[in-house]
Amino acid sequence: MTGLYYEEFDVGQTIEHEKRRTVSESDNQQFCDMTMNQQPLHLDAEFAADTQFGERLVNGLYTMSLAVGLSVPDTTDGTIVANLSYDDVSHPNPVFHGDTLRAQTTVIDKRETSDGERGIVTMNVEVFNQHDDLVCEFERTALSLKKVNVESA
Repeated sequence: MTGLYYEEFDVGQTIEHEKRRTVSESDNQQFCDMTMNQQPLHLDAEFAADTQFGERLVNGLYTMSLAVGLSVPDTTDGTIVANLSYDDVSHPNPVFHGDTLRAQTTVIDKRETSDGERGIVTMNVEVFNQHDDLVCEFERTALSLKKVNVESA
């Protein structure tokens, strides 16, 4: 377990996630197949060639999901009760096959639950490609365990 307990999160804290991933055509194809998203902009090279992008784009939900996965070991691995929400998602720049993505998380809010037993942490997650272009950004809110409650159990 490498995640942080509620008490270990500090508002304003930014966590640079070391793991990166180069997105392959296979990653994109499999994600689209699993989610039954057959958008030709993601899958059809001829169709995509005639768009403003000139080539297929990686599915934006894959990009967001990958970012969550890259961030979990440093934030909520083993310390989460539940993800409560994902909000304010944006994709300011496209992701292409072969792009290498990295993520960083900034804690923007935290508060105890009404019973004081757990905490709610809101994080802003940013995803960048190998050129440091922002390609995805969203807020993730998680219900976290409190270390004091785990140690006393």
